[in-house]
Amino acid sequence: EAEKWLQVLVQLGYICFQFGGDCDEKEQEYSYLVPEAHFKHPDIQDIYKTAFTAPTRPPEITARIYQLKNHLKQQLYTFTNQYDIHLLIVENALAIPLNIPLGVALTEFIAETGLPVIAHHHDFFWERKRFLTNCVWDYLNMAFPPHLPSIRHVVINTSASNQLSLRTGIAAMLIPNVMDFDNPPSPPDEYTQTLRGDMGIAPDEYFILQPTRVVQRKGIEHAIELIHQLECKACLVISHASGDEGYDYEQRLRNYAKSLKVPANFVTELIRDQRGLLPDGRKVYTLWDAYQCADLVTYPSTIEGFGNAFLEAIYFHKPIMVNNYSIFAIDIKPKGFRVIEFDGYITDQTVWLAQRVLEDPQLAREMAEYNYQLAQRHYSFAILERRLQTLLKECFGE
Repeated sequence: EAEKWLQVLVQLGYICFQFGGDCDEKEQEYSYLVPEAHFKHPDIQDIYKTAFTAPTRPPEITARIYQLKNHLKQQLYTFTNQYDIHLLIVENALAIPLNIPLGVALTEFIAETGLPVIAHHHDFFWERKRFLTNCVWDYLNMAFPPHLPSIRHVVINTSASNQLSLRTGIAAMLIPNVMDFDNPPSPPDEYTQTLRGDMGIAPDEYFILQPTRVVQRKGIEHAIELIHQLECKACLVISHASGDEGYDYEQRLRNYAKSLKVPANFVTELIRDQRGLLPDGRKVYTLWDAYQCADLVTYPSTIEGFGNAFLEAIYFHKPIMVNNYSIFAIDIKPKGFRVIEFDGYITDQTVWLAQRVLEDPQLAREMAEYNYQLAQRHYSFAILERRLQTLLKECFGE
């Protein structure tokens, strides 16, 4: 989502630079990198593991947070001076405490400089069970998020806006996630002709894509159950790895799929940001390539901040199965999208409609085109551009 904001800001004529712990090769020329700004840095990981498991905080962890905070704050001063920064846009670093020293450093830096800031919050710590047992409440209350006069807060759903105001007294602007619906994707090219075979999908199997990380709140077992109940051959392809939440859930899914005799392929090594080749000669595809080739997209999440994969499936004109998670029910469903919906568990109706969509390409196309037109009205770059312009005028006093 940050990349979409960057794209719109550049189109509006702004010169943008990035501060972070890592970046893609194509971003290096306009990025200022500090390794400790990455949540996977060993020192940051050590703090995180203690912060969200221990009942009390060891003094050495406090000292380490303080030391890293000072280092990161000094780097923020260097970054803003070197590039003559007039505005900071903070992407989730003041909402989710994966990197506590960075959040505290940002808070102190903003308080000391009064620099205009747009804090773009995707999900808050109180929305995740793993953050609620901790020994860092003082830091959470101070910096996740901070209540400072030069910060304009942005959330991506109605519930987050309500909870933020109730818990902190902070008012926020709602800017939903978006896609560039005014510029449809190009049709599949020759490169993708080998994708199905490379991802282990048999010629007589439907390609069911689960385009998410392998974490428990994604509810991937529901996709496995759906395929088990279908009266046709289908293969589930899971695009991403587990990330920062461990591998126990992935193993549980592998065992569950095996017990139900459902083909489930974890293809994270074959999906990257750019096409290419692995050292062993296998082709690497993008997630966009996978969407282009899929017959059905599954999105059975139980919790989501918004639902990027939902918009992506619509962007690529694919039918989608979606769980009625709270943000979908409150913010997205009322728009009128035509989806294969279930509410917490797979029903006979869910299976019947999924089967019908797979076996009737005309129905799938009609649903996809209707959803695309609807999304273009509600979730296009034009929406983002208008609301960003309003925010920027507030920040610069125009």
